[in-house]
Amino acid sequence: MGLILLYKVPVKKPRMSTINKQDFTDSIRDALQYISYYHPPDFIKALHQAWQKEQSAAAKDAMAQILINSRMCAEGHRPICQDTGIVNVFIKVGMDVRWDTDTGIDEMINEGVRQAYSDPDNPLRASIVSDPAGERRNTGDNTPAVIYKDIVPGDKVEIIVAAKGGGSENKSRFTILNPGDDIVEWVLGQVPAMGAGWCPPGILGIGIGGTAEKAMLLAKEAILEPITIHELQARGANTRLEELRLEIFDKVNALGIGAQGLGGLTTVLDVKLRDYPTHAASKPVALIPNCAATRHVHFTLDGSGPAELDLPRLEDWPAITREADRNTRRVQLDQLDREAVRDWKPGDRLLLSGKFLTGRDAAHKRITELLDRGEALPDGLDFNGRFLYYVGPVDPVGDEVVGPAGPTTATRMDKFTDTMLEKTGLLGMIGKAERGPQAIESIARHGAVYLIATGGAAYLVSKAIRAAKVIAFAELGMEAVYEFEVEDMPVTVAVDVNGNSIHESGPKEWRMRIGDIRVMKS
Repeated sequence: MGLILLYKVPVKKPRMSTINKQDFTDSIRDALQYISYYHPPDFIKALHQAWQKEQSAAAKDAMAQILINSRMCAEGHRPICQDTGIVNVFIKVGMDVRWDTDTGIDEMINEGVRQAYSDPDNPLRASIVSDPAGERRNTGDNTPAVIYKDIVPGDKVEIIVAAKGGGSENKSRFTILNPGDDIVEWVLGQVPAMGAGWCPPGILGIGIGGTAEKAMLLAKEAILEPITIHELQARGANTRLEELRLEIFDKVNALGIGAQGLGGLTTVLDVKLRDYPTHAASKPVALIPNCAATRHVHFTLDGSGPAELDLPRLEDWPAITREADRNTRRVQLDQLDREAVRDWKPGDRLLLSGKFLTGRDAAHKRITELLDRGEALPDGLDFNGRFLYYVGPVDPVGDEVVGPAGPTTATRMDKFTDTMLEKTGLLGMIGKAERGPQAIESIARHGAVYLIATGGAAYLVSKAIRAAKVIAFAELGMEAVYEFEVEDMPVTVAVDVNGNSIHESGPKEWRMRIGDIRVMKS
């Protein structure tokens, strides 16, 4: 009988990465600070290319402001937008990862959020409210984040951290089409209805298939992908999804909506699509835009320490300056009356100097409730003959009088507009995006005007603010009523005293121009 030798074959043990609680929390904190003042480089490159080819003066100026603001934020480490967003975290945990922590992943992420938003060197605006169907109390530290977790093969943790502003998130759309319905047709019907409150030019994320919640998740993940539409245009489509990307990109830009809805050649910088198998009877489709304050960063933890985020170079930002041209007029707010604003026309560019008041949703609600009860407004709160800026600023640091202070979406204030104009003597309003039909009718009836500041240029706007003090409702925090004193704050006339709106005439004009340009090229 022969000798049988048994060999013990060594089994290769998988590498075990141990993720430390402090490293994980620090990485979330640092990522949120990073994206508050650094745009992704691909976004800057794409926006600069759009700015170079833009032929609409108003849209080109808006894009210039966004690019200048972006560079200022990168240099000054201050937020790109005053709306520093609801935090979204996508995390893929390798099956071979170990954790050195006494808390769960959600708790670690939220601790990182808490630290990032309360950083004394760059405090970020807390916008999250609890009890959303009730008292809507601000949580004070922007927690909790919205977190998605996947378990995947491997020994690392892959993380995407994003901050999504309310203006763009509020424009999300969802439907379940019939299997034979046209996705492109549905998208082209939705984008104009979204208005300009999502601060174009930006990115459209589209999710197709799965179930209702899966389609929305696909769309949210899609907008966090790199901007690659120009590479796709150069090589051509290889799949049906790529064909859809190119078609939607081309046809959305042909709508002429343009930067900030002012009319122009570029409304979207890219269209990103993701799909998933779905039921034979269904075609779920979700649409989520990402705005001109696109903010996200991707990193991996392998147990060797906190994330090391690549610092961009200032050379990555184009050297753009803007100066008041002969078509820009300087306006002294303290000398205005109703007669003085009668010759302002949609598209006119102004530089405002003087004092105005601020107010958002919560302040408007309190003011109109007082007015409806016939009660007096708080001492010092007088809107007669004045302008009201829709803004919720970031807290100041150092020698700042106010932090980044860009406009919020004006349509949310539409339901208060007639009361404010009728009962306070308000002369005009400043915000972002279009006004609804009722608000426009009220503006015309009262001989008022509506101006827009550029969404996504919050730090640039704040540099025009020379003084700021709280006038009323201090307990509302960023929603309190302030008095700002400004010097040469750039705005554009959006609705004149006759109810003519740039958000109607601008896209209409540029839709026709784009059609003519394409005919000439063909």
